[in-house]
Amino acid sequence: MTYPIQKTDAEWKALLAEKGAERGAFEVTRHAATERPFSGKYERVWADGSYHCICCGNKLFDAGTKFDAGCGWPSFSQAVPGAIQEIRDTSHGMVRTETVCAQCGAHLGHVFEDGPTPTGLRYCMNSASLDFQENKG
Repeated sequence: MTYPIQKTDAEWKALLAEKGAERGAFEVTRHAATERPFSGKYERVWADGSYHCICCGNKLFDAGTKFDAGCGWPSFSQAVPGAIQEIRDTSHGMVRTETVCAQCGAHLGHVFEDGPTPTGLRYCMNSASLDFQENKG
């Protein structure tokens, strides 16, 4: 698949280093790795703001849609419309729905149909793929 924003691996690595992305962000975002549960820096952040793609800055989630799913990864009930692309994932002997940034194709995590109402969705994201921007008010 092609995305509006494309870079080489070297360019993504340099960009992530410039942004001070957490260790493993390249493997998570560009090679669909998964961080260990309860290890990500945003798993316990509850401030007001928004979550963006660490690679391209695309706004993905409003903090008001974040909830504690108890799974060890930041979880959201709703994405910003058009911000995320869903892809069928049959890796590891499972059938899941992978989520990637619609602008740059960065792997974000997976979406499951076991979330709270009204959406019933749980966007289970890797902290390493996110950049939180707190609202100053």
